[in-house]
Amino acid sequence: MSKFMTRTHTGFLAATVAAALAVTVTGPSTPAAASPAPRVHFVAHLDISGGQRPENITLEPGGSAVVTFAYSRQIARIGPSGKVRILATLPEPPAGSTTPALSSPFLGGIVRAHDGTLYFLYATGSSDLTGLWRLRPGGTPQRIAALPAAGLPNGLAIDLHERRLYIADSVLGTVWRVPVSGGTPTRWSTAPELAADGFLGANGIKIHRGEVWVSNLDKGTVLRIPVTRHGQAGPVETRASGLINIDDFDFTGQGDTLLAAINADNEVALVRPGGRHKVVLTGADGLENPTSLAVRGTTAYIASGAYFTDHDPNLLAARITPGK
Repeated sequence: MSKFMTRTHTGFLAATVAAALAVTVTGPSTPAAASPAPRVHFVAHLDISGGQRPENITLEPGGSAVVTFAYSRQIARIGPSGKVRILATLPEPPAGSTTPALSSPFLGGIVRAHDGTLYFLYATGSSDLTGLWRLRPGGTPQRIAALPAAGLPNGLAIDLHERRLYIADSVLGTVWRVPVSGGTPTRWSTAPELAADGFLGANGIKIHRGEVWVSNLDKGTVLRIPVTRHGQAGPVETRASGLINIDDFDFTGQGDTLLAAINADNEVALVRPGGRHKVVLTGADGLENPTSLAVRGTTAYIASGAYFTDHDPNLLAARITPGK
């Protein structure tokens, strides 16, 4: 999630990823203010004046991506050609509502089920709108679970096998769990490792090999939380540290190697299973405060919200393949 507030700002997969990943483009580069390396490919340059600052991303079959535009309250589909189509606009919050930590209404994490249903998070500081929302194909947005107005629901992950959604709350330092059908959220974990340290805590979240992984923006950590056989949260394990300003992340394959978006520092880092990490992309590659990552097969996508650079929010793509 992003971070409109007090952080200084300083890209997609750089030269080679330390002999772990090799990178090639999936198409020609598009001219832009930045001059990305040849292996990096702009999918879309977005309309900053229209509020098109992507916060989170989910992928669709056929090559399209669906993103949340954080502060314009919109869900949008970005096609392989870069064309943007607005799918829905969320209701404006009541006058006087103030979203915790960010002030403005905020659209955060988004995921997609196999049937095309989209689930996403909306935070407004008002109890009538803050929570988990659903958008079925051809339908209209509907809130299916209320979350505390005092929180900031940010990252979202879906466990398709268990038909559950996990929500990272950056202000309350909580992972919530909700059935995909909606209903009353459960405080699944309130471990101290999830808490903020001045601004925002638990941020990105993924289900990986049956476990819940969470990033903490303020503490610069990646956490692994086992799911016990009774469905409860097991002991939290810190799998990486020293990643201050980490936003979203995604895994590069079946192993535990992941790519992390370092938002305010305008970087993407490769994080190995033992916690070692290396910056592999910077603004020179076209990044503009990266907010989220999605990997499918051998292609990785990075959305940039340009929250601090205030220039050229975009979506980048590159192919990742095993290196020698």
